Amino acid sequence: MNRVPAPLLALAAMVSVQIGAAVAKTRFDEVAPVGAATLRLVIGAVVLVLLVRPRVRHWTRGQWTAAVLLGLALGGMNVFIYVAFASIPIGVAVTIEFLGPLALSLVHTRRWRDVTWALLALAGVVLLGVGPAAVTAVGGVVAAVAAAACWAGYIVMNQRVGAAIPGVDGLAVSMVVAMLVSLPTGLLPAVDGVVAAPSLLLVFAGVAVLSSVLPYALEMLALRRMPTRVFGVLQSLGPAIAALAGLVVLREGLAAQEVVALACVSVASIGVTLSARRGRIRPAAGRTGGAGQVP
Repeated sequence: MNRVPAPLLALAAMVSVQIGAAVAKTRFDEVAPVGAATLRLVIGAVVLVLLVRPRVRHWTRGQWTAAVLLGLALGGMNVFIYVAFASIPIGVAVTIEFLGPLALSLVHTRRWRDVTWALLALAGVVLLGVGPAAVTAVGGVVAAVAAAACWAGYIVMNQRVGAAIPGVDGLAVSMVVAMLVSLPTGLLPAVDGVVAAPSLLLVFAGVAVLSSVLPYALEMLALRRMPTRVFGVLQSLGPAIAALAGLVVLREGLAAQEVVALACVSVASIGVTLSARRGRIRPAAGRTGGAGQVP
């Protein structure tokens, strides 16, 4: 694996995430979007806890608070983006979701040149607002916006958890919290779907591998051999990769203005990442597994 170029590993991680999302969407009729999110989060949480075995006995209140808040953001992000996938194309949903970390990056900048990137991102928002998805599926757009807000919150809290809790113990506990967030609305459709078709457990185990385990490992390997700024630029291709996965797996085409909007948001994200000072929050910061798909 060391012979594989690091950028290729990062791109492979993003492709894996979006293929996992597309595969999950093919089963929405059987388990509903929230049921699909629940199955993925439950499987991911169980696997991560068994692997990590977090040591929480001596955690302080501050550490618990940070881990719980991270889990709330993580659970909301996964549930909302799956709800969005149900009614709008994956490419459009991920583009809207990407506005969360992009806005967070712009809030933390003080450079006038970044106003250009903000205006470009705004142009993408406007184009999405007049696109077919926004007109015909307002609920899906609202869910994607909620996922964007959760992603921004996830980035902030992930940094705090990383500073307060060594290793990945905090992430493991946060995954359990995220699982609990999804259970009230997703448990019943998930159970009904699995009872009717037990093979769904295998399907969503595969989704968990594609959307969590594999990209997490690939991104860790990539980040060991490439600057975080380069990684951030590559992450900015997320909306385009999501649109491609939607087209190949689900035959989801995008309208012309939606393609232009996707390009505007991606270019704005690249611009902000390249101009960001060292240590400043970036769209890719603190996130593994791509848009709406965090381990």
